[in-house]
Amino acid sequence: MNTEISALFTIFGATGDLAHRKLYPSLFRLFKKGYIQKNFAVIGTARREWTDTYFREVVADSVKDIVENEDELTEFTSHFYYISHNVNDAAHYVELKKLSETLDEKYTINGNRIFYLAMAPQFFGVIGDMLKSNHLITDNGFNRLIIEKPFGHDLQSATELNEQLARSFSEDQIYRIDHYLGKEMIQNISAVRFSNMIFEALWNNKYIDNVQITLSETVGVEDRGDYYDHTGALRDMVQNHVLQIVALLVMEPPLSLDGNDVRNEKIKALRSLRLYENKQDVLDNFVRGQYVAGNEQVGYTDEPNVNPESNTETFVAGKIMVDNFRWAGVPFYIRTGKRMSQKDTYIHIQFKHVSMNLFPTEGVEEVAQPNILTIHISPLEGFSLRLNTKRVGQGTEMKNIRMHQILDEQTSANSPEAYERLLLDSLNGDPTNFTHWKEVEQSWRFIDQIRNAWDDEENYIFDYESGSMGPKESYDLLARDNFDWIEFNWSTKYKKD
Repeated sequence: MNTEISALFTIFGATGDLAHRKLYPSLFRLFKKGYIQKNFAVIGTARREWTDTYFREVVADSVKDIVENEDELTEFTSHFYYISHNVNDAAHYVELKKLSETLDEKYTINGNRIFYLAMAPQFFGVIGDMLKSNHLITDNGFNRLIIEKPFGHDLQSATELNEQLARSFSEDQIYRIDHYLGKEMIQNISAVRFSNMIFEALWNNKYIDNVQITLSETVGVEDRGDYYDHTGALRDMVQNHVLQIVALLVMEPPLSLDGNDVRNEKIKALRSLRLYENKQDVLDNFVRGQYVAGNEQVGYTDEPNVNPESNTETFVAGKIMVDNFRWAGVPFYIRTGKRMSQKDTYIHIQFKHVSMNLFPTEGVEEVAQPNILTIHISPLEGFSLRLNTKRVGQGTEMKNIRMHQILDEQTSANSPEAYERLLLDSLNGDPTNFTHWKEVEQSWRFIDQIRNAWDDEENYIFDYESGSMGPKESYDLLARDNFDWIEFNWSTKYKKD
């Protein structure tokens, strides 16, 4: 049995989709594994007038697919309490404080508090102020504030929000969650880099030709049209998920795997990204796209709650340059979008090709190709490495092979889900996989340059057919550097293997 950690979770936005799909199942898994057992409680708050009984029924429904023992489920849900709450009303925080103190004593929680803000970011600041002014932040235990993205919509708003939160919580108490940092293979990037000399010795511009990062989705905006139309792919995906992946690939080896050491190196990495301060440089290096009707799917502007005249991007492709000694001259190509042909998240590290090819290139089925290390993040999880070998038989013809380790379905199913990992990290006070304010600041500084250029050139947006891998211009972006997007139906191929 794992060591139990005592804590009172207060979830603002407890009636929402995130809490139902991710938070309650993650807490249940932690309960089953013994990380939380007797000395924990959960207060759910939202505007809806729910009772404790109804709240527990909702929680039970959210975890029904992973329940093995009904008695265990009953014990788990008995730790859940609900209070109707208006985040702007100080009187409601008085009631919340009373309930918190009652539960602290009942479950021997020792003043440990985790406040999870699973709601719109415009409420983050006022909740932080109210928690402090109404004395819900304790003196005798730990206090941690977990907040979801988006953290602002540009550098100015993010800075204002951070300053507001800093009035109530110190930086080491603020846990800005990015669920990508909880994914198994994202956490494996550092393991592959820093524990294998074969890669770390070659992890630089002398041996790597380019890096490609793809986060593609087959779904459209679904029921998020109103939110998405004011956000777009650049803010929704690149500012956080994509740049966090870039930082992990680019950063120098940390002094240790301590959270502060890792985050210090990520901050340096983000500072080294080239800022495209000239508008034309942005237009030359970043492509903005929007899906149109195709493959029996409607176009973006025909989606519910989307402005029919909208020029919000549903696709971004870009070329990121890193201005430091290790990476000078190596392009990092990124792309992410909705309504693409496949749901995949992967990273390709393409190494430089041998300078002299001794093997036949004409009249043969395959020729020697550059080595590619691929990190499969989702839905496949694992690694593959493309190598060249001699084809079996007479002669010296080449054959491309892949050495791969792909997690099987059972292993993936038993692997902790991203939110489960991150909730446990927050319980343990481990900030490694949460973003520091300086990371957020640098990422917004980078994104704002692109956003400002696009806002000046409203018509700079390219159509792509639903079910494709993006507009032609994203392919042109790489072709100018004599590269191509590395595209392959990995899932199908590995199943055949």
